[in-house]
Amino acid sequence: MTDSFKPLRKAVFPVAGLGTRLLPATKTMPKEMLTVIDRPLIQYAVDEAREAGIEQLVFVTGRGKSSLVDYFDVSFELESTMRKKGKSLEALELSRADFGELISVRQQQPLGLGHAVWCARHVVGDEPFAVLLPDDLMAGTPGALAQMVEAYNRVGGNIVCAEEVAREKTGSYGIVTPGATNGNLTEVRGMVEKPAPDVAPSRLGVIGRYILQPEVMSVLDQQEPGAGGEIQLTDAMAKLIGQQPFHAVKVDAVRHDCGDKTGYVLATLALALERDDLAPTVREFLASR
Repeated sequence: MTDSFKPLRKAVFPVAGLGTRLLPATKTMPKEMLTVIDRPLIQYAVDEAREAGIEQLVFVTGRGKSSLVDYFDVSFELESTMRKKGKSLEALELSRADFGELISVRQQQPLGLGHAVWCARHVVGDEPFAVLLPDDLMAGTPGALAQMVEAYNRVGGNIVCAEEVAREKTGSYGIVTPGATNGNLTEVRGMVEKPAPDVAPSRLGVIGRYILQPEVMSVLDQQEPGAGGEIQLTDAMAKLIGQQPFHAVKVDAVRHDCGDKTGYVLATLALALERDDLAPTVREFLASR
């Protein structure tokens, strides 16, 4: 790694959202605790971060989200009962956080993704950090963030994960104004949040993984509202373009939008088809339909 690139040790998980697209399931349960096969969405995102070398997990939570932190705590009663019955604790081991690994901060108002990230500023300090949106389940080997870290170790600066989106869907994404492309890396010359298809600078849409330099927090300090009246992370990132290296990377992974009912169902099917213990039954069922 080039000496000027600080290592990536921290990751921010904005998990304060209300999950309105998945109501009524999310009325009393955080959307990040909805399970795909046998693990909640938050576990997939945490596993991806750990694989990428992340040492500190920063959850930006809201009211009613305490179960997210509880999930990574030790469940003494459950583990004690399982031990007495001679049952393996292997399934619980990944859901434990080591001491100091997990920090929780509160977003008291739903003011947008940029505001959620800003709420973690004191924990991030002067270090680069990753942002992972658990709604976007990224299925790939190695994981999406590990692939992004590999790119970061080459070029430094700020990196967003991106994919080509349908022209009619640009209004649902932050869209990149692209510069030179080198393999899976594209120079970012500009970004705009949720542009209409007729004014979108490209179809290269930013999806839920970021590696950012700490200076973005200073921009977010200004609390300027953007699209939808919310404080947009895209707007803050755009102000760093030209001041710091900025790239978009296409990773070798399949994205499932689990904040959407259809995406959630498809993610469950896709991951089930990759498991030897589930795939035969699922294939048989699909064939019969």
